[in-house]
Amino acid sequence: TLESIDLLKKRKTPFVVALNKVDRVFQWESNQHKDIQEVIKMQKEPAKNDFERRTTDIIVKLNEQGLNAALYYENPDPRSYVSLIPTSAITGDGMGNLLSMICDMCQNKLATQLRFSNELECIVLEVKTIQGHGTTIDVILVNGKLREGDSIVLAGTDGPIHTQIRSLLLPKPLKEIRVKGAYDEMKEVTAAQGVKVAAKDLEKAIAGLALRVANSDDEIALLKEAVDRDFSQAMKSIKVKDKGVYVQASTLGALEALLEFFKSKSIPYCGIRVGPVVKRDVMKAAAMLEHDEKYAVILAFDVKVEKDAQDLADKEGVKIFSEETIYHLGDRYVNYLDDYKKKKQEENKNLAIFPCKLQILPTAVFNKRDPIVLGVTVDQGVLRTGTMLCVPSKEFVEIGVVASMEFDHKPVDIAKKGVDICIKIYPAQGTTAKLYGRHFEAPDEIVSKISRESINACKEFFRDDLSKADWKLMAELKKMFDIL
Repeated sequence: TLESIDLLKKRKTPFVVALNKVDRVFQWESNQHKDIQEVIKMQKEPAKNDFERRTTDIIVKLNEQGLNAALYYENPDPRSYVSLIPTSAITGDGMGNLLSMICDMCQNKLATQLRFSNELECIVLEVKTIQGHGTTIDVILVNGKLREGDSIVLAGTDGPIHTQIRSLLLPKPLKEIRVKGAYDEMKEVTAAQGVKVAAKDLEKAIAGLALRVANSDDEIALLKEAVDRDFSQAMKSIKVKDKGVYVQASTLGALEALLEFFKSKSIPYCGIRVGPVVKRDVMKAAAMLEHDEKYAVILAFDVKVEKDAQDLADKEGVKIFSEETIYHLGDRYVNYLDDYKKKKQEENKNLAIFPCKLQILPTAVFNKRDPIVLGVTVDQGVLRTGTMLCVPSKEFVEIGVVASMEFDHKPVDIAKKGVDICIKIYPAQGTTAKLYGRHFEAPDEIVSKISRESINACKEFFRDDLSKADWKLMAELKKMFDIL
């Protein structure tokens, strides 16, 4: 819903909002033959209260999206407020009001666009397989006419498709075109309405672009060029990154909504395509294995994944996530990133040295040598187990690696600024054990010994675990150790 609202706002398209499932209001009494305002008035007090509460919640959520909203019969200014129409698709409550509002809005705001024209304007909405008819396309015929036997050209995943209309199918009166059922076969259809078109070679048709009719054989090549140009322009208008996931969807509209959702989640994408996932898509996604493994992923929305493509992905190490819901697809990838991050952090935890400055507590020195056990205060930064410590004031002598830490007699793996903690330090492998009181003393400041490798590991795998103050300390230590 939020993606749809964003698309409508960007295109400055007038719209109304159907508050569906009004029949779920507590103690709701339906009456599909009356105006919904009258139906609400005749409800009992508990139903009215529940309706008002639910409506207020939705208005607040729309306000959060930058929209003023009000019930259609309370709308103070239709030009600046979105009208809400309570409806129920099951009981039929409010459906008459919804149709009336849509018609009124179209006639008042879209009168010019609604004028009939003989020039064909037809958009492919969906590609479907219907038993007895094979692969068909659902189209919206906005202007002009379609006839049985027309030679048509439309966009396909492997280039423009040229075919001939075998039959034009219309749903029965008051039936929805996308719902499976009986259809009336027509010889000719005039705008404006939804039509199901049956023809050959529609398996790879792309939804979201125009369908064109060739009046002669000479026009076919020109129309193919126009269709190819439209598709190229639509794809070029979408800006991709150098690094990111590979995204595929069943239609251009679905692809656009999917990419808007990924932008909101800060998920970069380097490649896009409309159509099923095939081997060449896996090969393109596999290129990311050389740059950043976490982006060697194909996010497929409402499309088929070919078996040979899945086999190649398993062999190459490319992940394919396929879902029919945008949110589920996004959540799966976000969860994958979390797991990937934890895995990489575990692999690089010994390489990534966090910046820290420690002050020794003179009254808490429990063992002076191998292992050194003493209490310290974390003055700045973050101290973790596995951190190599050194003393800058004593020619950067390395006193050892933090093997374990205790806070309030309980073992911990991490300590942040301001915490007093007891640490156990073992000498680094291949080095001589250092002695407290000889090699360093209580007044000496202790710091973590960072390196270029540890800084890079922190940037790549632990960036979000360090605060701005921690990164400032990292820069200070980098200068101290003369790291380029």
